[in-house]
Amino acid sequence: MIRKHLWLLLAAALVLPALSGCGYNEIQKNEEAVFAAWADVEATYQRRADLIPNLVETVKAYAAHEQETLQGVTDARARVGQMNISAQDLNDPAALERFQAAQGQLSSALSRLLVVAENYPDLKANQNFRDLQHQLEGTENRINVARQRFNATVQTFNSSIRTFPNNLTNKFLLKLERKEPFKAEAGAEVAPKVNFN
Repeated sequence: MIRKHLWLLLAAALVLPALSGCGYNEIQKNEEAVFAAWADVEATYQRRADLIPNLVETVKAYAAHEQETLQGVTDARARVGQMNISAQDLNDPAALERFQAAQGQLSSALSRLLVVAENYPDLKANQNFRDLQHQLEGTENRINVARQRFNATVQTFNSSIRTFPNNLTNKFLLKLERKEPFKAEAGAEVAPKVNFN
């Protein structure tokens, strides 16, 4: 019995440094960083979704006949709420693209809502509306930062599974797939036109 334990300890003493040197732990750590960064992205999107009902209610009080725009924001937020994507789906480019499309529709609806607010001087002067507008602006900035951090962790992870000798460890032991980074939405390369007419 003692001899068996000695063999196990000897085997562990030989295998553990080898696993560490071949990138096994590094790959695992990098994948966990991707999952954590994705959770931050989801948290920032959730913050925006939580703010939207307050924004819609504030605008409703001043622009009751702008129902089409208000309903558009409400519908886009509902679609985003139904779109579930987990950290395990990060290997699926199609799922990530659907998630981004839903978030893009919500961004577009919010932009239309803010344009509507420009037509109502009382609304623009309302402190509650201005506070919400500032919070939404801050949230959009946080979303952008969270996306950039997510892409950085994805780059680190993808590099760690593609470079030698980690690529061998991943191929024979872990078999993890490359993660998809966030990509710009279609048409984002064209600067928006400002027209005051």
